[in-house]
Amino acid sequence: MPHDPSQNHDSAIDTTFGTLRVRRVAGHIGGEVLGVKLGADLPEDTFASLYAALLKYKVLFFRDQRHLDDEHHQAFGKRFGRIVAHPTVPAPTGTQLFELDASKGGGRADSWHTDVTFLDAFPKVSILRAVTIPAYGGDTVWANTARAYEQLPDTLKQLAEQLWAVHTNDYDYGAERTQINEARLRHHRDVFTAAVYEASHPVVHVHPETSERALLLGHFVKRFAGVSGSESARLFELLQQRVTRLENTVRWQWRQDDVAIWDNRATQHYAINDYGNQPRVVRRVTVHGDTAISVDGTRSTQLRRPEATNDAHIDALVAAAH
Repeated sequence: MPHDPSQNHDSAIDTTFGTLRVRRVAGHIGGEVLGVKLGADLPEDTFASLYAALLKYKVLFFRDQRHLDDEHHQAFGKRFGRIVAHPTVPAPTGTQLFELDASKGGGRADSWHTDVTFLDAFPKVSILRAVTIPAYGGDTVWANTARAYEQLPDTLKQLAEQLWAVHTNDYDYGAERTQINEARLRHHRDVFTAAVYEASHPVVHVHPETSERALLLGHFVKRFAGVSGSESARLFELLQQRVTRLENTVRWQWRQDDVAIWDNRATQHYAINDYGNQPRVVRRVTVHGDTAISVDGTRSTQLRRPEATNDAHIDALVAAAH
């Protein structure tokens, strides 16, 4: 009998989450949820199924969510917990959103990272909405950091489990970027690092809900505790490359009004900077998380945070953002 291509599509549909239909997007991470209209009014059973799917697939994608504006985007985010503004980058007026606008200096997140790991209690979930999408380019790639740990040889697992890393927002912004200009460097210096944070995290942390072990790395890592700078760089490269192996990733081609939700405790992501001067605007709702926990139960700590922000500092941030 001739092969029916539709059978391949059907086999990619996961129907184990109540009424949800989730299409697998890649082999080890990523699912597209079909036929769901996101909002604060999602029924409890639907939201519970969605959250269970998120824990399994690490990142979920939703097409055609044009009904979400800034207000409804934030209201939906509150279903996951307390939403928080970015600690250094001013939010669009009247919101707690984090906006990435390619027309502004800091609007291209083109380096592998887990969101805001320079805080000891870094976000647990991020919800990204496509506001303006270029005609071509601008895809985002996510990596499964739990599978990256799982695939390590036992000897590397043992080494990684003993390592702690200092994460900071004051990192070498231009180190891995091939497309960098003075405006982007100025935005990083004057806005993103206007207030400097440092946190100490275990390189291997235990996910508080799935109990999976995952690598906690990304571009905010400054050094490993007790390891020289040059050796830290080599160790970081060795472990970070495990995270970003292609078979460990999923790539999403954005359309207008798409939404992506990811478990920030089990992923890294990278926004591909290949769309030139085309407009690209995405807005993120960020959900507060807990301190990471090492395999021996020790929690992350905040090493450095700025003093309480005063009015002058706020004025400086706003002025720099414009």
